[in-house]
Amino acid sequence: MAVSVVATALSVPPMRALSRRVGAMAAPGDRTVHARATPVLGGASLLVGVLAGLGTAALLPELRPVFEAPVNLIGVVVAAIVMWLTGLVDDLRDVSPPAKVAGMVLSGSILTLVGLTVIYFRVPFLGFTVLPPDLSALVSVLWVVGMANAVNLIDGLDGLAAGIVAIAAGSFFLYGWRLLDVGVLDPSNVGPLIAIVTAGVCLGFLPFNFNPASIFMGDSGALMLGLLLAASTIAVGGQSDDPFSGQSWFFFAPLVIPLFILGVPLLDTAFAVVRRATSRTGLATADKQHLHHRLMDLGHGHRRTVVILWAWTALLSGFVLIPVFTNRGNGIVPLGIAALALLLFTMLAPRMRSRERVA
Repeated sequence: MAVSVVATALSVPPMRALSRRVGAMAAPGDRTVHARATPVLGGASLLVGVLAGLGTAALLPELRPVFEAPVNLIGVVVAAIVMWLTGLVDDLRDVSPPAKVAGMVLSGSILTLVGLTVIYFRVPFLGFTVLPPDLSALVSVLWVVGMANAVNLIDGLDGLAAGIVAIAAGSFFLYGWRLLDVGVLDPSNVGPLIAIVTAGVCLGFLPFNFNPASIFMGDSGALMLGLLLAASTIAVGGQSDDPFSGQSWFFFAPLVIPLFILGVPLLDTAFAVVRRATSRTGLATADKQHLHHRLMDLGHGHRRTVVILWAWTALLSGFVLIPVFTNRGNGIVPLGIAALALLLFTMLAPRMRSRERVA
C-alpha cells in the first residue's frame, strides 16, 4: 500500500506536464463543475501505482502464496490495462457508448479466462447456488461492467471517486483480512492484495485531485478502479463457499457486502438509469442530476459535498465491518445515530447557512 501511494504521487507531476504538452485537457462546459482546463491523464498515474504495488508484493516472502499461481494476478493486470486503454481513448477522443462497453466486456472476459469468476452465489434467504460456467462468466462480466460504470458516473467532483474508492477498497481489504485471519479465505486469494493496492493508489492520487484539482483521473482511471474493485470482490465474495462470510449481519451473501460498501456510487448509477430511461434519453447521455449535483443544488459547496458522500460511504462500510469483526449486531446503534445526524446535516445545513447570511 505504501509503495502504491508513493509511486502514484511521484508519477502525477510528469503526467500532469505530459497532459499539457499533448493537449489532453478537460475543458469547462455546461455539464461540468470545474472552471478551468485541467489535465486528464491521471489514470496513467493510478496504473503506475498499481503496477508498482503489485511488483513490490511479488518480492515479499510473506505474500509468496499469492504468487505461487500468478495467472490470476497477471489476468487482473492485463484486464486493468485494457480497461485503462478503453478509458484513455475516450479521454483523448470521444468514442461511442457501444465501443466503450465493448472494452469493458473485453476486460471482464479476461478475468473470466484466468478463472476470476463468480462461482458461488448465495441469494439472501433463498439459498446457496453454484453457477454453471456459462452463467458464471456472464455474471462476472456484468459485475465488472456495473462496477466500472458506477465509479465512472460518480467521478463528477474533485476527489469524489478517489475518496469513495479508497474507503471502499480499504474496507473490503479489512473484510478479506478478517476471512484470512479465521481461516476461511485461502492465503493464495488475490482479493485482499488487489483491494489494498487500489486503496493505496487512490490515497496517493487524492492530494492532487481534491478541490481545486490539478489533475483528473479521467475515464481511464475511473474505469480501471472499477475493474480493480470488481476483481477484488469477485475473488473474495464469488469464490468463497464457507458460511462464515454469510454470518456478518442479515444478508447471508458475501457478494452483498460490496454492494453495501459501494452503496453511494451504485445508488447513483441506479438513479441515473431510471432517470434516463423515464426521460427516454440515452443511458450514456450525461446530465447534472447525479447525487453530487443534487447536494450542490441544495446549497452545499464543492468540498462539503465530497466530504458528505465520503462520510456516507464510511458509514455503510462500518455497517458491514462492525458485525464481521465483533460477531455482534449492536454496533448499528451508534452507526444509526451517526447516519441520522449526517442526514440532518445534509438536509438542514444549507438552510442554516442561508438564514445566517440573511441575518
